[in-house]
Amino acid sequence: FQITAKVSIIFVTLQYNVTLPATEEQATESAFLYYYGIKDLATVFFYMLVAIIIHAIIQEYVLDKINRRMHFSKTKHSKFNESGQLSAFYLFSCIWGTFILVSENYISDPTILWRAYPHNLMTFQMKFFYISQLAYWFHAFPELYFQKTKKEDIPRQLVYIGLYLFHIAGAYLLNLNHLGLVLLVLHYFVEFLFHISRLFYFSDEKYQKGFSLWAVLFVLGRLLTLILSVLTVGFGLARAENQKLDFSTGNFNVLAVRIAVLASICITQAFMMWKFINFQLRRWREHSTFQAPAVKKKPPVTKGRSSRKGTENGVNGTVTSNGADSPRNRKEKSS
Repeated sequence: FQITAKVSIIFVTLQYNVTLPATEEQATESAFLYYYGIKDLATVFFYMLVAIIIHAIIQEYVLDKINRRMHFSKTKHSKFNESGQLSAFYLFSCIWGTFILVSENYISDPTILWRAYPHNLMTFQMKFFYISQLAYWFHAFPELYFQKTKKEDIPRQLVYIGLYLFHIAGAYLLNLNHLGLVLLVLHYFVEFLFHISRLFYFSDEKYQKGFSLWAVLFVLGRLLTLILSVLTVGFGLARAENQKLDFSTGNFNVLAVRIAVLASICITQAFMMWKFINFQLRRWREHSTFQAPAVKKKPPVTKGRSSRKGTENGVNGTVTSNGADSPRNRKEKSS
């Protein structure tokens, strides 16, 4: 039992905690902080299983009931499930991340993004947030099988999941958790607006206001992401005194790492903007095609056989019910 309890603690609780003694500013309490290590993989695995269970609960008790009432097609059914799951996750993560930003004074003091780097010690909320994020996106891999995703959609989903894991794990391992938290909250808010707008669109296809607002915020979100990244990595960390690679202290503030971080962020934002522009162009083409007049102007009516033939066969050669059911007109006597 003792061996089982020791092993289970590795999966359930956060590992690598340290206790900092109370200072003059905090004379009553000691600070409990955490750093990362190899045991975090066990914690991520456990909460990945928790995410799978929560995913199934939301699917069975919320989304499936709505699907049975709305009678969606197979395509809308899969997209509705995707947007329903992601909107719930984005909303929860956005609220949780905002609470951390406010409680740790990130909003009132933006210099905390790069000041006192490396940020190798995290509060309980910060580390648990990153563990939960990694667990959720790892759980998306088995969900491709559980949700019976179409083969043609799997490559898109793999790229989508891989980008999230790459950036979240990169911010976590490079001790850029402050910057990563701000960028995640910003990105999640924009994505939540898109998926909630798509849910309203499935219930009423005339709903388009949410997509218009999302399009504006998407572009602003990409600009803010680039500005914060360049400000933190390109200026803040570049002017720091300690710029030596040190794995023991978790200091990765060297030129090569900074270039790699900025390059990955810029490439990802450019890729997202390219996908966004293609999406907007496709919507514009579909809208213009739908608005185009389906029926041309009627040709002027002239006397003779051609006019009677056009009247009987309808407009542009299509057979109408009146022409098909009406008796044949008598021929006019020649004078």
